Amino acid sequence: MGACKKSLSAIGKGRKRLVMLGGKGGVGKTTCAAAIALYMAETGRKTLILSSDPTPSLSDIFEISVGAQETSIPNASNLTALEISSEIVLQKWKERFGPEIYEVVSSFADLDYDFVLDYVGGAPGIEEEYMLYYIMELVREGRYDQVIWDSAPAGHTLQLLHLPDIFLRHLEGATRFYLNIYSYLERAKEVVKLQKGKSSLLDIISGWQDLSGQIAAFIRDERSTEYILVTIPEALGVKQTERIIQDFDAHGLPVHYLIINHVVEEADCAFHRMRKEMQSHYIRLLSEEYGERFQLVLLPLSPNEIKGIERIRRVSHLLFS
Repeated sequence: MGACKKSLSAIGKGRKRLVMLGGKGGVGKTTCAAAIALYMAETGRKTLILSSDPTPSLSDIFEISVGAQETSIPNASNLTALEISSEIVLQKWKERFGPEIYEVVSSFADLDYDFVLDYVGGAPGIEEEYMLYYIMELVREGRYDQVIWDSAPAGHTLQLLHLPDIFLRHLEGATRFYLNIYSYLERAKEVVKLQKGKSSLLDIISGWQDLSGQIAAFIRDERSTEYILVTIPEALGVKQTERIIQDFDAHGLPVHYLIINHVVEEADCAFHRMRKEMQSHYIRLLSEEYGERFQLVLLPLSPNEIKGIERIRRVSHLLFS
């Protein structure tokens, strides 16, 4: 196992603005994200740790109430946390795009504002698209030197990779929706107004297509974005990691680090000797498959829950030393 005991020290010296952690549920992504964020903050960078997990646990690990408002972490200079839910994302999407969408629709149909936005906002890809837009804006506005993104479990995260195709299909559907409404209103008197509405709609859709392209370029930009995968040395963890890496490769997303968590280092009883032997097999598989491509970082199994700044700091030292 010693061959892959490397560290995240290169990330600590780098200046990539966004670091995203991915992996299946239960492998310790939040622990690793918190440890990386604390390390960055303690090197003097103003750091935000953001969770998009449907069941976020930043509040639990930092032992402080963290929600949809940016919250400073006590006893950790330069560190702020934020948990963002689907409901918050859609509300922010409505605030950002709602007025222009409704302006177009109301130019040729008397429909309820909330109905229109709920219809469009509920389409496949909207939530994920705006989640990425929101994170991109957090990075670009420059209030933070570093954004650490504790992503949702693998299934949710992988949806983001397919997002440009999903979103563009939605735009085609939205076009048909609006134009169908237009066809039902042929008897309307203000034809000029209707034509203006159609033109404005196409402008909005074109703008969204440009935005989708910007987001796709942002998440693939190796100069500003770092992807770290977290797994455990067990069959399900390894199989899921293989699928995630294949999907990342297919979409051109650069992965340079793989953290192998919960590793048994000292086997002092029959149970731990069996666990260590089992883990060694899967660590070898990961090392043989990915050792030339990625930095493989082993993180020892902790006898304690990782909660609170001091225990998170210990994990930081293990990851970066």
